[in-house]
Amino acid sequence: MSMQILSEYLEYLEIEKGLSNNTTEAYRRDLSDFIENCSTELSEVKRTQISNYIWILHEKNYTPASITRKIASLRGFFKWLCVNEYCSADPTLTLEQPKMPKKLPKVMTIQEIETILDQDLSKLDKVIVELLYGCGLRVSELASLKINDFDLNAKYIQCYGKGSKERIVPMGAKAVMALKNYLPERDYLILKFKMNTKKLLIHEHGREITRQDIYNFIHSQGKKIHKTISPHTLRHSFATHLLENGADLRVVQELLGHSDVSTTQLYTHISKKRLKEVYFSINK
Repeated sequence: MSMQILSEYLEYLEIEKGLSNNTTEAYRRDLSDFIENCSTELSEVKRTQISNYIWILHEKNYTPASITRKIASLRGFFKWLCVNEYCSADPTLTLEQPKMPKKLPKVMTIQEIETILDQDLSKLDKVIVELLYGCGLRVSELASLKINDFDLNAKYIQCYGKGSKERIVPMGAKAVMALKNYLPERDYLILKFKMNTKKLLIHEHGREITRQDIYNFIHSQGKKIHKTISPHTLRHSFATHLLENGADLRVVQELLGHSDVSTTQLYTHISKKRLKEVYFSINK
């Protein structure tokens, strides 16, 4: 019965809340794990059972970030259960969030970005780097881009972020040039493999590029600059470099697609940290 109710909730998230498949799957994993560890029906769950579950997560060495995400999943689920009268009381109301360590994301220097772009990259690879760094796209946004989601003349990309929120991102000259160089190659692959797809990024072997493909490629590029990097590292670098060069915080918020400016403010801390590092390296 509990798994059937969970399926209803996931359908609600996908259809009524408009959450992406990836986000819905994350909820499915989190809540399925809780249900499997729960000895009672959802209508009988008490605060103590949830506290015991959180203790189990600590025992399994889950990070504070993972535990915080699972608690957030439970809060949303039990709120929905109460609204739909599957539960008479919400056992998550007084739960405390674990303390999150303040950890600034990794940022690359402009020289490191240039080092990667100066390598013998394919036309597809250059598009991936230019759109992650030059436009600050999330890896999921990049992987899902379609052939009609950009305008090379107007120099903008239309992408869909978390919760399917649409935003318009301007493209710089290098990103435009990378796309212009890549598109004839894409057309050739579409004809060669007789593909019926509107996805922008096509692998040389005739399939759509996946998020994992992008992760693997960016990780391999990190070895060239002796850093462990991910697609999100390029997005972080995009935001940090904009702020370091005088961009307004609200503008960066819009470009990144953050719903709350407090998320964007994290990058101001990175800029201050980097400024101190430069100052003290000069004034030793």
